[in-house]
Amino acid sequence: MGLATPRFASVDRTAAPLWQAVSMPSTPASIDAPADTTVIYTDGACSGNPGPGGWGWVIPDGAFGSGFAPDTTNQRMELTAVLEAVRAVPGRLLIVSDSTYVVNCFRDSWWKGWLDRGWKTSAKKPVANQDLWEPLVELYLEREVDFRWVKGHAGDQWNDIADRLAVEAVINEGGRSGDETPTDLGSPDELNKQKQEKKKTSRMDAPGGHRLVVLGHRPPQIGGYEANPIADRIRRRLADIIEAKSLMFDDLVVVTGLRLGAEQLGAEAAIEAGVPYVAVLPYPEPEKVWPRAAQERFQELLSGAREAQTLQKKAPEDKQKAGAAMARRDAWLAQNSTEALVVWDGADKAVGALVKTLEKHLGDEVWVVDPNAC
Repeated sequence: MGLATPRFASVDRTAAPLWQAVSMPSTPASIDAPADTTVIYTDGACSGNPGPGGWGWVIPDGAFGSGFAPDTTNQRMELTAVLEAVRAVPGRLLIVSDSTYVVNCFRDSWWKGWLDRGWKTSAKKPVANQDLWEPLVELYLEREVDFRWVKGHAGDQWNDIADRLAVEAVINEGGRSGDETPTDLGSPDELNKQKQEKKKTSRMDAPGGHRLVVLGHRPPQIGGYEANPIADRIRRRLADIIEAKSLMFDDLVVVTGLRLGAEQLGAEAAIEAGVPYVAVLPYPEPEKVWPRAAQERFQELLSGAREAQTLQKKAPEDKQKAGAAMARRDAWLAQNSTEALVVWDGADKAVGALVKTLEKHLGDEVWVVDPNAC
């Protein structure tokens, strides 16, 4: 069903969210909502990214549901949990999720731009996971549904239960549902131990294959933050090199941190060359301080990665700690890559220092792409 016609205009999406009209207590486990609104907690889990995944939703002291997907991503499971909850529960809803990917779409109205552009991003790329976003947005427009973010793994009873339902679905390779809160869920530690055991045989410290890491300049050195001819030329040059490397190494995989600039161009070049890429993030949600369009593009590229690793469990508290985390990430990439492609004009000192670090570990297998020569 298309969303081009405004037949869902009966719900006023300019009004404040339902829960903003009431007092929100500091205790996350006791979220208040109007009497005619059902609060639902949702969560998703994935063993590898992509890999087998699970989703779960629960109404405090009420019904619940969960499900399994054999080959999926964490973002798809977060989305599926919300979609299945909205489909299952009638009436006005307040969805409580620890996924900024889900909550920010509605908080910041990403979906409006997607609809205006015919399910294209601001970069004119297809919206990732459109098969899930489209029915969810349609229900959002038809129904009265609002969203609230809650910090995950922070002591919220119902977020914890939704998470355990999702992890249980991964372990059991199947979901379940009921009218009352389940009392037979394992503890978080027990479930996570089982989850880790399940994926132990496929887990590795570094991606498999011949690992080609792409690093280098960030905007504005490569033409700015928006799409531009300089960035296009760099991407095409990277794609040509990656394609040539793939003829030499049939197990080639591109490694990228997905930062703005050369790293994202590396992922896009891998897609163009038909080579898989993996994402290595320094900490959770490094994109959250970026502009909205940049966040959308990051999420799209992340969802397209063959797998993703996050080196640090918690986000840094300040810029100094963020810088330290980035330095650790750069060191990890240098230690765990086979070759490196660096977009460098020969003048930028920070990128030059990175080239030296890579050469210490990779020797002659560091290749410089001069953006001025592309």
